[in-house]
Amino acid sequence: MIADRVRAIWCRELQRDDISVDDNFFALGGQSVIMARIQMAYIEEMGVEVPVDQMFLRPTVASISEYIEST
Repeated sequence: MIADRVRAIWCRELQRDDISVDDNFFALGGQSVIMARIQMAYIEEMGVEVPVDQMFLRPTVASISEYIEST
């Protein structure tokens, strides 16, 4: 499932294991360097490129997963 893979990437890059699908990336302490690492992980591990603007517009695992599924 896409959301599980996205969540795993977020947990690893944010160094947390308590992230839910509705948690906000920025509220979790996310910032630009972490966002860039997550963006690269999407490409390397999932084969999908998520533009930076979409990452700002969709700051939850659930919303980013919906975007990935729609592409």
